[in-house]
Amino acid sequence: MRQREAGTETATGYDDSDGRLWRLARQLPAVLFALGIVLELATPRDVAISAPFAAAPLAAAAVLSLWGTVLTSVLASSATIVFAFFHDTGSTVEAEARSVTNLTVSALAVGVNYVLRRSGSRLASARGVAEAVQLAVLPTPPSHVGDLTVATRYRAAQAETRVGGDFYAAEETPYGVRLLLGDVRGKGLDSVAAVVLLVGVFREAAEQEETLSDVAARLDRALRREGRRQPGTAGLEGFSTAVLVEISAPSGSPAASGSPVPSGSTAPAASGSTDGDRPARGEGSVLRLVNRGHPAPVLLHRGSASLLEPTVPALPLGMSDLGTWPEHIDEFPFPRGAQLLLYTDGLSEARDSAGDFYDPIERLSDSYFAHPEELLETVLIDVAAHTGGRSVDDLALLAVAHDSSTP
Repeated sequence: MRQREAGTETATGYDDSDGRLWRLARQLPAVLFALGIVLELATPRDVAISAPFAAAPLAAAAVLSLWGTVLTSVLASSATIVFAFFHDTGSTVEAEARSVTNLTVSALAVGVNYVLRRSGSRLASARGVAEAVQLAVLPTPPSHVGDLTVATRYRAAQAETRVGGDFYAAEETPYGVRLLLGDVRGKGLDSVAAVVLLVGVFREAAEQEETLSDVAARLDRALRREGRRQPGTAGLEGFSTAVLVEISAPSGSPAASGSPVPSGSTAPAASGSTDGDRPARGEGSVLRLVNRGHPAPVLLHRGSASLLEPTVPALPLGMSDLGTWPEHIDEFPFPRGAQLLLYTDGLSEARDSAGDFYDPIERLSDSYFAHPEELLETVLIDVAAHTGGRSVDDLALLAVAHDSSTP
């Protein structure tokens, strides 16, 4: 269970204030209508006050339904006509002009509302289709893989209706549980094809290849091979950032004795942690990472949050034509009670109103989560509070922890 509630309170406060603001905005047409009546009755009869009656339908067009806008328009126009002909002492020509003006504004408000509602429904429909297509090519991994508990989330950008290129996968293999999370360059059908290709190749390679570096090499070759089939410069621009993870069986378990250990693996210190925070090797599993130009995963353990930065930076998948280098595998302890968070740049590049990026280390430090699902829900709420609900890029999250039901 999460002990530090500051992030949750912030998110909850944002949701409440946003709801209150919307409820107040929906009252504006009624307030303007009532204000017009009060001013008409409170001022001398030779003073005509029609501005609030003209403003009420326009306000309704922005915040009310079509029928709400129609009702507001009818009431405002009727009030204008009644006061113009039966209350005010102005000329008949002036009364007719005010009435025609209000009727015109009311008709315009109804038309604006219709256009806004229709375009809004189309945008919502297109965004829903985009997310449905994304989830169709990106099926949710099982909640339990080996002795690990896995949770995933995908959120389409609010400002984008095209299918994004974020993806993830999880496979139980003879070498341990292997995970993949990445982000293909671009959007649309080309990115969907790349996602399908990478996820399919990963599922096969994760079962067959002995090391994560070999799995990454298979993904790289597949992406470059597909790029060569693309016309023009499209093939030269196709690449994907990705982070590959292998979690071996816990020390002392039967599976651990049969799992091969990759040569050349190193165990760098996690960014933001101290040696005192790092668990001993015998406490749990071994976590191996290959990072191909992707945001560094976050390791959560005992209230601390650490970035698992790569020792040797590497280019994204599909760009090995620019140069070759030895694939490096970083190694970290993964004790029971720890959780690993993988994410795309929709999280790390989320900005608040001041332009500050979302910092998962700062936001998740001193936090405890009973389950990966709780971790991801907290992150989604927290990033929405940070950005004010605005998302300009798709967001994919994957969290993993040891299954608490296994000894």
